Amino acid sequence: MTDTPNGWPQGFHAWTGRIGLREESGDDLSLIASDRPCTSAAVFTRSLFAGAAVLVNRRHAPAQQTRAVVTVAKNANVATGEQGERDAVEIAALAGAVVGAPAEQTLISSTGVIGRLLPMPAVRDALATAAEQWDEHRDASPLDVAAAMMTTDTRPKISAGTVGHARIVGVAKGVGMIEPDMATMLAYLTTDAEVPAGLLDTALRAAVDATFNCLSIDSDTSTSDTVALLANGAAGPVDPAEFTAAVAAVCLDLTRQLASDGEGATKLIQVTVTDARDRVQAKRVAKAVVNSPLVKTAVHGADPNWGRVVMAVGKCMDDTDIDPRRVRVAFGGLEVYPRQAGQDDLARLTEVMKQPEVPITVALGTGTAAVTVYGCDLSAEYVRINADYTT
Repeated sequence: MTDTPNGWPQGFHAWTGRIGLREESGDDLSLIASDRPCTSAAVFTRSLFAGAAVLVNRRHAPAQQTRAVVTVAKNANVATGEQGERDAVEIAALAGAVVGAPAEQTLISSTGVIGRLLPMPAVRDALATAAEQWDEHRDASPLDVAAAMMTTDTRPKISAGTVGHARIVGVAKGVGMIEPDMATMLAYLTTDAEVPAGLLDTALRAAVDATFNCLSIDSDTSTSDTVALLANGAAGPVDPAEFTAAVAAVCLDLTRQLASDGEGATKLIQVTVTDARDRVQAKRVAKAVVNSPLVKTAVHGADPNWGRVVMAVGKCMDDTDIDPRRVRVAFGGLEVYPRQAGQDDLARLTEVMKQPEVPITVALGTGTAAVTVYGCDLSAEYVRINADYTT
């Protein structure tokens, strides 16, 4: 079960500050750290244009000893060449020094506009302030950190769960350029459970596969996707199965929050594909539906044009075992295909599509596998946000 966290797990602390990248008032730099050694796991974007932060993190993460995560908002530090990578290396070292951890135990994330160098003098000044304040002012809450991470998000995303005597607290951001591949946007999970490195990695990857990698706002994979899980063991050992389930629950809660806050979104779309040949097929078809601009706009307008769903399924032309005669489509509990929907049914469908969450189910009839993916509607506001993103 997930809940809203009141604070971090035992031994974790955080700080936020401002470097001036956020045009409006508000912090745009954050630091989370454990006061004791950690076991860690992390996954990153597979984008060919991975950001400098991701390149540095790929060198640091394999040791599975990450103690700190520093995040710069509103600047992705992507496509910035060797200078961008040197800046990322320096930030990891400076942030690690703040909390008494080596650079190799520090992950860095940057998120925002691509192709611009970081304002390093301002970053250095802010981290110098953090070093001065850390012992007495490391009391930023998960909500504070989640807010400092935001770019076009309209609200911070936080979630928490318990397993035995331990807690798991997660923060996340990202509502545009979102169709994760191996990871997602930015998401950090902290726990005071004592978990072996192997189990931590397995639990995180399983959760990411079933949650963040089943999320799509606009079908665009970010250059900066990062998910990290830090465990410092302060609460002692926990049941492995219960821990795996708790991590998945927190990740799912964060995924749903991200989907419902997609840029310009007014509704969350949940697409479940069942009776598929395997999970790969189920996910491919579900993503085709949730990513369809025509499906997304129909949901936005509560237009009972269910034919757009079968159109999206039909685009999966390489899946030749899909036979339209065996396919079933429903919105909520209302079947719309192959059952012929009358006027009363279309009126009921309109009401389903007016709800803040619109569930769509597609049964393929090719097997027994199932996958659920998460997305949102497409509004004129999405176009406005991204047409004016840097201006």
